[in-house]
Amino acid sequence: MDKKLIIRYIMLVLGVSIMSLGIALSLKSTLGTPPISCIPAVLAVAFPFSVGEFTILFNALLVLFQIALLKKITVSQIAQMLVCILFGYMIDFNLLVFDFINPPDYLSQWILLIISCLVLAFGLVIEVKSDITMLPGDGAVVAIGEVLNKDWGKVKPFFDIAIVIMGIVLALIFIGHLEGVREGTIFAAISVGFIIQFYNKIFGHKIDAYLEDQ
Repeated sequence: MDKKLIIRYIMLVLGVSIMSLGIALSLKSTLGTPPISCIPAVLAVAFPFSVGEFTILFNALLVLFQIALLKKITVSQIAQMLVCILFGYMIDFNLLVFDFINPPDYLSQWILLIISCLVLAFGLVIEVKSDITMLPGDGAVVAIGEVLNKDWGKVKPFFDIAIVIMGIVLALIFIGHLEGVREGTIFAAISVGFIIQFYNKIFGHKIDAYLEDQ
């Protein structure tokens, strides 16, 4: 295994770990998680399993969805499954580490949510720049785009909306009120993409240049 590939794998693990921290902080804000985590967050409130465990289960279902949609199993799908296991357990680990964080008021909740979006976006940039694999949610968007012959950017918003609607329905059915998916979910869905664009302008090219030099 050459040096560049090792660096890319390290970046993948680092990026996913940072993303899991962003999700954990959003959960601690109690204003709702980003779309891809809202269903596990809702189910974790309704049933005696952790957010990380439901994250692994939900992402495994997204991998199976890709297989059914594309009618084939790929190396990327297997890699996605391995990454989502890391992602799920790292969410639980970060929730344990930051268990002491409990925002006392609505303003503090929003500050924590904004920090979580900044952290999540940073992790996403690192993960994408690794160019090894992706999380199953993004893999599902790619698969849908391939079947419909649509760009990733055009499919992603509709995918996120569908996930949020499912989260709302599950929350109302199993909890009786909105929890895990709230106003913060919408904020994260809108803001994270813009934050990623900002990060890419600031240091994205530096990461690309560094990888090229290896």
